[in-house]
Amino acid sequence: MRARLIKSLVAAAVVLAGVVAGSPAAQPRTSAQPVCADPHDPDRAFCQSMVRTDVSATGVLQPRQRPAGYGPQEIQSAYGLPSAAPGGTVAITIAYHDPNLESDLAVYRSQFGLAPCTKANGCLRVINQYGKPTPLPATTDPGWAMEESLDVDAVSAACPQCKILVVEAADNLTGSMLSAVDQAAAQGAKFVANSWAASEYSGEGSLDFHFRNRPGVAFAFASGDTGGQTLYPSASPYVTSVGGTTLSRTSTGRFSESAWSGGGNGCSVFEPKPSFQHDRFCPSKRTTVDVSADANPAIGLAVYDTVPLSGRSGWMIVGGTSLAAPLIAGMYALAGTPAAGTYPNSYPYAHPQNFYDIVTGCAGTFCAGAGYDPPTGIGAPRGVGGLR
Repeated sequence: MRARLIKSLVAAAVVLAGVVAGSPAAQPRTSAQPVCADPHDPDRAFCQSMVRTDVSATGVLQPRQRPAGYGPQEIQSAYGLPSAAPGGTVAITIAYHDPNLESDLAVYRSQFGLAPCTKANGCLRVINQYGKPTPLPATTDPGWAMEESLDVDAVSAACPQCKILVVEAADNLTGSMLSAVDQAAAQGAKFVANSWAASEYSGEGSLDFHFRNRPGVAFAFASGDTGGQTLYPSASPYVTSVGGTTLSRTSTGRFSESAWSGGGNGCSVFEPKPSFQHDRFCPSKRTTVDVSADANPAIGLAVYDTVPLSGRSGWMIVGGTSLAAPLIAGMYALAGTPAAGTYPNSYPYAHPQNFYDIVTGCAGTFCAGAGYDPPTGIGAPRGVGGLR
């Protein structure tokens, strides 16, 4: 346990050291903190988001005033997304309850000129892990509430026309979270965003049936903000493991990406290598990640959340692979319904030409380079052709 704790503290230091922004020639350092505590327990999940602490939270803004952080326009431009295209329903699995979710989402979408997404118009649904609209979990945890706001805002940024189903688990026990995953699929969602993870452990393969038995569903899991460690369920061979990048705007107004040093990645300790992976990094074990997207909180997403987190509420800048996972889930939704009987995490490997090949940056013991690499996988989507 002591060795494990020391390893986690070292990983946290790596994450904070990697919170940088700008071009490789000039990367000012910023401060960010995880919003969920790591319990160092495979029986409990923790969210994978980080909030900027060196930028003051902002309250009410003038109509269409731009908050700090990226918004839908930047996300759609960076990844070549069809903003007006219809999408399916993206499900989000989360622990606990956010009582302000609908009203906070309304502020976010209004601020960026997106159509309302409410329970009344059928765009937003919130249910418990048993598939019922009531009772929702009795507990509100500020960190998980921030995570919930990040998830719905990120899906809205990537796929403004998508409907959103939020499945709230009663607690953050891994079993409860997997029940929420099961319920998302049972509700018919073909795209499920999961911004949480737990430590790998020897019995994790016995849990893979939650994903293996549901071909035709795209499960996007955050790879972790661990600076190179692998986590579960991201390590499952049946889910899309989503890593993190630093998404920077260049002097010409274009975007460039490098591997984010905080991103989880590497060789699973226990999971076998899926048939579609042929990398040299992990000869017999599952390599994470598969694909990647913006995660560095230094230049993360503008998120609106009014459940106070360490005394802060309103507009904040949030990142972590918890941002990357719902972005990728929204992109899968734009790509269309997955083919029956297939595992969507294999799609990027068949279409590498539809991804930006990220060749700079390191996370943990691995660095980005030409072709597949553990920190960024196949790369970041260039449109959605590689996700179908």
